[in-house]
Amino acid sequence: MGLPPSPWSFADVVATAQEVPVEDADDLIGAGADLEPGTLLAAYRAGVFPMAVAGLDVMGWWSPIERGVLELDALRVSRSLRRSMRQVMVSVDRDFAGVLVGCAQSGRPGDWITPEIGAAYTRLHELGWAHSVEVWSAGALVGGLYGVALGGLFAGESMFHVRTDASKVALAALVEVLRSAPGPALVDVQWRTQHLATLGVHSLPRSAYLSRLPDLVAAPGPHWARWRHTWCPQV
Repeated sequence: MGLPPSPWSFADVVATAQEVPVEDADDLIGAGADLEPGTLLAAYRAGVFPMAVAGLDVMGWWSPIERGVLELDALRVSRSLRRSMRQVMVSVDRDFAGVLVGCAQSGRPGDWITPEIGAAYTRLHELGWAHSVEVWSAGALVGGLYGVALGGLFAGESMFHVRTDASKVALAALVEVLRSAPGPALVDVQWRTQHLATLGVHSLPRSAYLSRLPDLVAAPGPHWARWRHTWCPQV
């Protein structure tokens, strides 16, 4: 879908960040700009994502020195997670707004999903670029995740759960969706955490992540509209 080009050059900012010696490098590489759809997509294509800077009334733009990623074949599904998956239902793009609210109200310290952020990603969802995976129990939304899809790249933004393992179920279902893509695919989770590491997430140096981006973004992605009309298969 055509969008007005962004006036901001993220590629130049990333290139400058790459020139900084490792000992002086930072995950935060810029601040300001806007959250227009074209700007957000240009950022993701350059390996950059937005997140507010703690304590400052400004939007930060981040490109982690060590990027957390999940290779599809590296997904680890434990026995307990498999049991949890049999107890819930999973959908795609049925309640993007509900997932956004769940992520914004997760109660985690430093929650950063402001109304401005919410409106920006809702607009991307309406344009077909942002997607959600929902986890349901007894008709109630108990977990999920959302992010931006560019070809074979899924740039995860946030996840939440109010039932044990629900966010993990959402991530496992996302991997199943991406496995349906005919080309290479990868889940970008921004940073590797201990929680995500249990599922197979590992870290890639910034340079390695950036070198893979062009092929991922150019690859044919999954047929998202088709998934929206069915329940996801269990892993």
